[in-house]
Amino acid sequence: MEATKPRLGRGLDALLNQDNATSDHTNTVELGKIQHNPYQPRKRFDDDDLAQLTASVKEHGILQPIVVRQSGDHFQLIAGERRLRAAQAAGLSDIPVHIVAFNDQQVFEAALVENIQRADLNAIEKAQGFKDYLDRFHMTHDQLGAKLGIDRTSVSNLIGLLNLPTDVQDAVRLGQVSLGHAKILKGIGDAEKASHFCKQVVLAGLSVHALDQLVKESKQAATTGGTTREPSEKPEKTAHVNGLENELRQKLAVKVEIKLKAKEKGQIVLGFETNDDFERLVAALRN
Repeated sequence: MEATKPRLGRGLDALLNQDNATSDHTNTVELGKIQHNPYQPRKRFDDDDLAQLTASVKEHGILQPIVVRQSGDHFQLIAGERRLRAAQAAGLSDIPVHIVAFNDQQVFEAALVENIQRADLNAIEKAQGFKDYLDRFHMTHDQLGAKLGIDRTSVSNLIGLLNLPTDVQDAVRLGQVSLGHAKILKGIGDAEKASHFCKQVVLAGLSVHALDQLVKESKQAATTGGTTREPSEKPEKTAHVNGLENELRQKLAVKVEIKLKAKEKGQIVLGFETNDDFERLVAALRN
């Protein structure tokens, strides 16, 4: 029978269960003595998600101890960043911890393993975490993949996203384009074109399939000297566009509608009910 590849969900447990790696009981540590993990790959934390966790911590406390290591008179966080932040927001004075004897490499590995399967950890954060680990500990893509229980190709493909233009990477971080979009944009091989198609994804709400078709048609048009047709799918408003629409509506206190047509085309329609509304809009646009 073929051996089963270790799952990432068991990766952190495997690290924590190494001989002499962890204490056999839970300790209580003052919150002010715990320092954040410098190897944490997550750079953005959802405010609403953290607020919900904070409310739960206020009600029930920290149910699962965080993992730390001794660092002089203080402790350094290894796993449990969200719980630590929620405990701080909830105003707790101390929290339960497991103390482990990890070296820097094990701390880095634990941070990667803890975060790698989280749906809300974006692809750029994963890629940067992989690259930082490889650069620091001089390991190959194969070696990192073996440690995390994933294949080398997945590691290489993620790290390759760091070659995308900065604006495209930012769009991935903000959730405006998905990993599927990013893979297609990476394959374009031209920074200017990748940025151009990325804007179309954000503005027109193109699916991964629609983007793939558009890129293929663009390459074919460039080869034959023809032109690229408009996206076949009707543009849909993304969360980003809806957010801008609501922001303008609240700021101007009138009806606002952003109408998307195709590619980078569209209209911003401002409605007014009275002459006072009209004068106020004109004054706002002139400022």
